[in-house]
Amino acid sequence: MSGHSKWSTIKRKKGANDAQRAKIFTKIAREITVVVKAGGPDPDNNSKLKDIISKARANNMPNDNIMRTIKKAAGETGGDNYEDITYEGYGPNGVAVIVETLTDNRNRTAGDMRHYFDKFHGNLGQTGCVSFMFDKKGVIIIEADGQDEDELMMAALDAGAEDFSAEEGYYEITCDPDNFSSVREALEANYTLSSADIDMIPQTTVELTSEDDIKYMSKLLEMLEDNDDVQNVYHNWDNPPEE
Repeated sequence: MSGHSKWSTIKRKKGANDAQRAKIFTKIAREITVVVKAGGPDPDNNSKLKDIISKARANNMPNDNIMRTIKKAAGETGGDNYEDITYEGYGPNGVAVIVETLTDNRNRTAGDMRHYFDKFHGNLGQTGCVSFMFDKKGVIIIEADGQDEDELMMAALDAGAEDFSAEEGYYEITCDPDNFSSVREALEANYTLSSADIDMIPQTTVELTSEDDIKYMSKLLEMLEDNDDVQNVYHNWDNPPEE
């Protein structure tokens, strides 16, 4: 889930309990299945698979799980066929929300999305209603602990990154999505990545001041994150880390 608490989200995932970790692994396995079926099981010839393997490892997914998922997907001639569907809408007080899903039942998923938005004082919109408020970027997060900031910044820029920022406890590197794989691979050779993914970065943010709005928005994000069909959620709520 991506908003303006990226680092707290990463730390929460790293500290997830067994049930939460299993759900994260299931979502990543679904991504692996889709890209293997589309581009083959060899990461050297399938850059999207290589990116997802890196993401899986950053989320502490066991290598045996990764390899087993790849082999299963490569051997399936039928099996589950997942459809990539993106939903857009508004949360309380006009917070823009984008939900990326992989589903084998679009009617079920569409019904779930509509229910969540309606229940928590939002509304599901048409395709394109909020995506223009976001920029698609490759985002790489590296913990600041023990890293030389200048050295890391030069390595990132030399690899093709567009921007580098030092935040509290971590460094954030952004790049054009087309350069994401090459930037990630260059940094991965010398640094441990806490997170590496394609994100939708909001151009502006919305602050919620009403306790009810904060409660409904928090619950909406919680329900979306808990749905097995949902892969990523992006929003422009400027939520503090404790939220």
